[in-house]
Amino acid sequence: MKKLIVGVILFNSLAARSQITDAGNSENWKNIYRSATTKINDLANTKLDLRFDYSKSYLYGKAWLTLHPHFYPTDSLNLDAKGMTIEEIAMVTKGKNIPLHYSYDSLNLRIVLNRTYRSSEIYTVYIKYVSRPNEFTAVSPYLIPGEKGLYFINPLGETKNKPVQIWTQGETEANSYWFPTIDKPNQKTTDEISMTVPSKYLTLSNGLLVSQKENKDGTRTDTWKMTLPHAPYLLFLGVGDYSIVRDSYKGKEVSYYVEKEYAPVARKIFGNTPEMISFFSRITGVDYPWPKYAQIVGRDYIFGAMENTSVTLHEESTQQDARQLLDGNIWEETIAHELFHQWFGDYVTTESWSNITCNESFADYSQTLWNEHKYGKDAGAASIYSDLRNYLEDSANAEKPLVRFHYQNVIQAFDAVSYQKGGCILNMLRNYVGDSAFFKSLNLYLSTNKFKTAEAQNLRLAFEEVTGQDLNWFWNQWYYGTGHPKLDISYDYDTPGKTAKVFIKQTQSGPIFRFPLAIDVYQEGGKERFKVWMNQLADTFSFASASKPSLINVDGDKVLVCEKTDHKTMDNFIYQYKNAGLYADRREAIAYCAKLQDDPKALDFLKKALYDQYDGLRKFTLSRLDLSKDSIKTELEPILTNLAKNDSKTLVRAMAISLLGQYKQISLKPLFVKAISDSSYSVAGNALEALAKIDSVTAVIMAKLVSLQPARGELETAILDIFSSYGDESTYPFIYNQFIYASTNTKFNTVESLSKIVAKSKNAEQVKLGVDLMANFRDGLAPFQRQFGDRFINGFLNNILSAKQAAGLTDQADYVKSKLPQSDK
Repeated sequence: MKKLIVGVILFNSLAARSQITDAGNSENWKNIYRSATTKINDLANTKLDLRFDYSKSYLYGKAWLTLHPHFYPTDSLNLDAKGMTIEEIAMVTKGKNIPLHYSYDSLNLRIVLNRTYRSSEIYTVYIKYVSRPNEFTAVSPYLIPGEKGLYFINPLGETKNKPVQIWTQGETEANSYWFPTIDKPNQKTTDEISMTVPSKYLTLSNGLLVSQKENKDGTRTDTWKMTLPHAPYLLFLGVGDYSIVRDSYKGKEVSYYVEKEYAPVARKIFGNTPEMISFFSRITGVDYPWPKYAQIVGRDYIFGAMENTSVTLHEESTQQDARQLLDGNIWEETIAHELFHQWFGDYVTTESWSNITCNESFADYSQTLWNEHKYGKDAGAASIYSDLRNYLEDSANAEKPLVRFHYQNVIQAFDAVSYQKGGCILNMLRNYVGDSAFFKSLNLYLSTNKFKTAEAQNLRLAFEEVTGQDLNWFWNQWYYGTGHPKLDISYDYDTPGKTAKVFIKQTQSGPIFRFPLAIDVYQEGGKERFKVWMNQLADTFSFASASKPSLINVDGDKVLVCEKTDHKTMDNFIYQYKNAGLYADRREAIAYCAKLQDDPKALDFLKKALYDQYDGLRKFTLSRLDLSKDSIKTELEPILTNLAKNDSKTLVRAMAISLLGQYKQISLKPLFVKAISDSSYSVAGNALEALAKIDSVTAVIMAKLVSLQPARGELETAILDIFSSYGDESTYPFIYNQFIYASTNTKFNTVESLSKIVAKSKNAEQVKLGVDLMANFRDGLAPFQRQFGDRFINGFLNNILSAKQAAGLTDQADYVKSKLPQSDK
């Protein structure tokens, strides 16, 4: 599962303020051990017959669950079934249904079997039920608040330009909203799902479509079958009006289900998938295990994407038009992430949410592996560097172990530790054991545990068998321990003794870390690498050196999960940029010199870094330039102008134009006006923003012209900003319509522009419509979004209220007040 955009903010906010009632609002949850669920019965097969009531958002279901006792004999069966109406439960015996006694509390379905069964005996239970996902909200430490498993999107077709869809989201334990099951990650089941839907819609589920039957009432029954076992949370169904674009991999169908307008660009969005499958099959040594791979886009999806077995669900931001894709596919890493889950998460599944690292750390690291393979070492290194920064930016992450046996709500395990830190730890492990051993160990882990569940210790055992090493020290420190080393690094050279020294001190509170280090010593004759171990709070490493080294580079491969204060000089860093040469080496040098832009040597270096071979570092350098000083602005203007006109990457050109906008020079107007017509949304949007800083009237005119054509990304943002900042009532309809048709995540980004134009408008009808739109958006947020969303939107409504009060528009102010809670007025 991939959590993105505003969802990350909302989830982090929720995790910090969770009010899950199993432990109240106390700290008692810290004493609750979240173990793997004890297995009494094992699922074997799940057969479902499903029909949908679009008017009520109900599902009418029949389920045949085939099970057997795990080990001990049992005469009972406990199932998860959330918020259902149970109509019938029976044991299927010799073709007949024998009614069974049961009790049900809207969460757990406790069934008394017709006799005691042994582990070798298979039995099938039949359940007839109604799923009402919108009418019941379960509270559980194993559910993300607000999850409801089954989602009806625009079911009555009341929202224009929005398709009617149904899709499901099972992780963590929400699939039991739409079918009864043992909704735990350490269960595995094959399945057969029949769906009866209006004939105009397509369906999608796990496995293969084995039959289609046209019915006399204008419906069609599709049956999908998955013959390989997978976890209940990975079962999926999707229904909607889609176009299917088909690829293949070794004779298996690879397909993309997109809204019809995106069919022409579907291969540009998803087209690397067959190559990704081939690459991941090769490095794991396990060929893609499932009978097909489909990807489908769902409106209003609550996360970024979800790796249901053989079919990944993506949120609507995946669908980019041709102009957006000129700036690069923003969804490519997510496509790789979810695909790698087909091995790590689906083929071998975490046995408990506490061990979610077995799923998410690998999927996160796949992004680095793919970028490295497809786009080169700099791209791969940039991905893992970003992961490290993401983990380090929140100090609270250092308090959490990677394997999480204590949490108040399961969402707390889906964080930058399980994802980004876990990916960085795998990268560090890969460096330590070497590529050959790393990928052979992954193969052993996958092969040993195929179609089963596993925990982090299974991974350790695989690595130990391949490498012949005892790796408990690594797992205890990085998987079960917390934090990371914080290093203070300084240097000295003993001229008489011809000895270079490196002093390293661990400054973190908490445990002392033990780890290997590669220390590279550079002299004019080249580089010599020394491999050492850091074992103490403070260690000194000495190396014979005929002269003072030009550079001593600690952690030469830049893989250690750490923070460091490195007492190098500017000359050291510039030398490092030129000679060490890895992405992180160059980035560190740029960051250091960016702090000293008043120094001519540092500025001269940054000017050269603006032409770095990797566009990511060109963008990073641009982002660090300080144009507040006239002398620096003057020196940089020719370079920025050149980059704005000629760089091969659109995003570099866009950033250069944005910086030129800070010059506020009328002489740059022709450059900006021309760039507004660029095929790149990013270039056009930044040019429009830059133009507004020197000629807002022309900017509004240009914004109106470009708004007549599709506008996405930074161009859309620029139009919204200019219309709301410099426009009048005539620009209101564009902002209003953009907000109406935006996804939930995009609405959060658009609400400021809507609030600004509503605050400015004197038209009472416009004000009422805009305020209603904001209030309805706020009130329609899912529970897990409300804590953040209410404060966020009410803040903008209060801005409108203040503007109306200042303008003496009492009626309008009163209307805004009516939409605010009493505490916010």
